[in-house]
Amino acid sequence: MITKPFVGVLLLLCAGAASAATAMPACVTVQQGWVRLPPNPAMAMTAGYGVIHNGCANAVTITGARSASFGDVSLHETTIIDGVSRMREVERLPLAPGARAELKPGGLHLMLMEGRGALKEGQAVPLQLQLECGGEASTTLMVRKAAP
Repeated sequence: MITKPFVGVLLLLCAGAASAATAMPACVTVQQGWVRLPPNPAMAMTAGYGVIHNGCANAVTITGARSASFGDVSLHETTIIDGVSRMREVERLPLAPGARAELKPGGLHLMLMEGRGALKEGQAVPLQLQLECGGEASTTLMVRKAAP
């Protein structure tokens, strides 16, 4: 038998966990975020870069990303194996408190696919990093021809 005080405490605990989950993303930031301008600006696929920083007191795990400017966004890593460049999707990116992950050409990066319009240099591209805790960290990437 569940008593009313127990249900009240349970609801308070759930509400506290939900507010902590939604508050946490403010401490996950992307610095120097940019999107490569493709050779043909109407090309529906490009890559995104920057430095993801976990300024939270706890570890966080990035499990995905989304953008209103692209139909599909995913985290990938390029590696060289036996002299051959290979790219694979990264499903989880754990970051310890204070840790950084550099997204750069030839390494960890965002694949931005199914573009919803031609990109222009200087254009802002909205991006939300999805976190395992259920929250999201919002940022903006700038379209550039080359790295800042």
